[in-house]
Amino acid sequence: MLRYMRALLMLLALLPVTPAIAQQRAPLVLAAASLQESMTAAADAWARRGHPTPVISFAASSALARQVEAGAPADLFASADLDWMDALQRKGLIVPATRTIWLGNRLVIVAPLASRARVGMSGAALRNALGKGALAMADPDSVPAGKYGKAALEKLGAWDALSAKVVRAENVRAALALVERGAAPFGIVYATDAKASKAVRVAGIFPANSHPPIVYPLARLKASSNPEAEGFRRFLNSAAGKAIFVRYGFSAR
Repeated sequence: MLRYMRALLMLLALLPVTPAIAQQRAPLVLAAASLQESMTAAADAWARRGHPTPVISFAASSALARQVEAGAPADLFASADLDWMDALQRKGLIVPATRTIWLGNRLVIVAPLASRARVGMSGAALRNALGKGALAMADPDSVPAGKYGKAALEKLGAWDALSAKVVRAENVRAALALVERGAAPFGIVYATDAKASKAVRVAGIFPANSHPPIVYPLARLKASSNPEAEGFRRFLNSAAGKAIFVRYGFSAR
């Protein structure tokens, strides 16, 4: 019996070691809703390099930041504005040395694909075009896309006239969906959201100086202990990683 056990142990020692990927744990990424297609593509590219495919939760940056504050067990946070990343940093919930400004975007007005509307960027043109029906926006009180949209309308002198027309959505993709379904004749979204949809067209582009710069900060969360998270963060910041997002209409920073 002892001889048999020794032989079995020797045989087991000769068997292949379990592949490292099977022992690795996929990182959990909290990502702004506007990153859906691009972050999914980046996760797939990372997986093709022999890593476990990152698990991604998409929502408004505001909702994701509140999840982190509540103790959600995540590894990376990709926000659509600086405010929510700043809020987490003030509370000591990110690793500051890992924080980067990573991507940029533009703000646009979209209309249903069949619409021929063109919206000028003067206060009068905005009031005339957008004041005739509902205007879909992410919640301007908390969601980055909505905050940028409100800032632009204020700067151009149209917010006071249009605020009562605003249909507040939980995130920028929900605002986009309202226009796609014909529930609103216009919506304010990112240029990348318009590019991702086959049901809308760009009716106007806000001047870059009409709102704060649209930037996406990325950081590792302090509670993360997954080594895969740092590897994926570095990949996202690499030239190869950023190139994926550029294909989806973002600008690399």
